[in-house]
Amino acid sequence: MAWDIDTIHSHVGFSVRHMMVSTVRGHFNVLRGHLHIDENDPANSWVEAEVDVTSVDTQNEQRDNHLRTSDFFEADKYPTITFKSTKVVHIEDQDYKVTGDLTMHGVTKSITFNAEYNGQSNISGLRAGLTAKTKINRKDFGMEFGLVAEASQVVVSDTVTIEIDLEVLQKAAEAETSAVAQ
Repeated sequence: MAWDIDTIHSHVGFSVRHMMVSTVRGHFNVLRGHLHIDENDPANSWVEAEVDVTSVDTQNEQRDNHLRTSDFFEADKYPTITFKSTKVVHIEDQDYKVTGDLTMHGVTKSITFNAEYNGQSNISGLRAGLTAKTKINRKDFGMEFGLVAEASQVVVSDTVTIEIDLEVLQKAAEAETSAVAQ
């Protein structure tokens, strides 16, 4: 079944260690994408999504502006981050592994998300929910910024945790076809 990401009820967030003693969190305000979920044969499922890099939001304008520079995302040259799945594997119950190509800062790497399919609801149209989480090394994507503070402490860790909460809506054409069939 085909779905569109409900951008109002979805969230793409990230977290990174700062000064190796705290965690800084952020998210992207602009997200779009499509999914196909085959509950009978998850291997036929797929997702394609992208975020607008300029919409990065850590609740600190100075930090957000720095993240948009060539030290990190280089938003003027690479305005989007994309993910296109290449493989979906059912693990057990609602747990899945979703592998795909993450393209960020002009670099594409295969990554795997641990995902959970939260099922469907038919309140205000057919909806489904999913969550996903993974860790990446930002340097694998050419983000080399690495100030070292006193006592050789790294200012920003290389490891970035990505957490996604999606609510998806049945595509309009499929919803109309389903209604006619009933």
